[in-house]
Amino acid sequence: MKTLLKLLCAALAILPAIAGAQYPERPVNVIVAYSPGGGTDLIARAIAPFVEKYLGGGARLVIVNRTGAGGEIGFAALANSAPDGYSIGFVNTPPLLTIPIERQAQFNWQRFDYLGNIIDDPCNFSVHVDTPIRDLKELAAYARANPGAVTVGSTGVGSDDHLAMLMFARAAGVQLRHIPFKGSADVRAAIAGKQITVAAINIGEALQYQKGGTPLRNLVQMSPARTNLAPELATAREQGFDIELSSLRGMVGPRGLPPEIRERLVNAIARAVADPEFQAKAVQFFSPLRYLPPARYEALVREADVTYRALWKELPWAER
Repeated sequence: MKTLLKLLCAALAILPAIAGAQYPERPVNVIVAYSPGGGTDLIARAIAPFVEKYLGGGARLVIVNRTGAGGEIGFAALANSAPDGYSIGFVNTPPLLTIPIERQAQFNWQRFDYLGNIIDDPCNFSVHVDTPIRDLKELAAYARANPGAVTVGSTGVGSDDHLAMLMFARAAGVQLRHIPFKGSADVRAAIAGKQITVAAINIGEALQYQKGGTPLRNLVQMSPARTNLAPELATAREQGFDIELSSLRGMVGPRGLPPEIRERLVNAIARAVADPEFQAKAVQFFSPLRYLPPARYEALVREADVTYRALWKELPWAER
């Protein structure tokens, strides 16, 4: 009897490992909180085949766009999914952090298992090429001459694009009107149609759109130093404005993933980012890679949460 009990206990102990070995038995949804054609959507679709490759077992990833409320709808859908490995997705900072600061939300940054950061894309302002504005000083002068008339499109309230607009308005002492959209692809369409004055979109996204034929002129990259994506484009500090801001885009799952499934996802994502073929695609999409393993990624998010809570007290973005 004792021998039978020991065998039964041993069998039960290996069941989770067996379940992990069988994963994934059905398609894995990858939730993207922004519109098709935007920077997050493009990188999600670019990396998916490589994650499939390294997950093995005939894995299939399906991109699901859950747009709206500056990313809140997608982030909440992901946070509230079953932690079984069949719903993973992308989160973007700062919206991941700023949305729960400014209003009651169905998620917070602690609701996720961090699997690895992939992109770090500096903020930028773009104008239509027909606009006679070529840098931040000229934008400031134009805004002063036309108070309240300059419209700035962003991916939503509390997004890095919106915060960049607020920081610039404060630094330049000008009035700007915020126009939120569901994603950067929508912002691109608005600036192409001259429906807004300025498109606040990350430099990698802007370069993608330029390559695709959108008539944009980029004014700045809000990185600590000039990036290899746009070595000819001056930083905000070089133009006399002390602004540094970018967008992290990384992969997460709902908190509580089974350890063996989480490990498989983490390893697959790390190997996908390191794959030379994927890296070549990232260059093609003007997507600046910055891989962060789970512990470093979560630590950076935790530190950023402190920073944005302090910024909220100084510059409450929901009121602008």
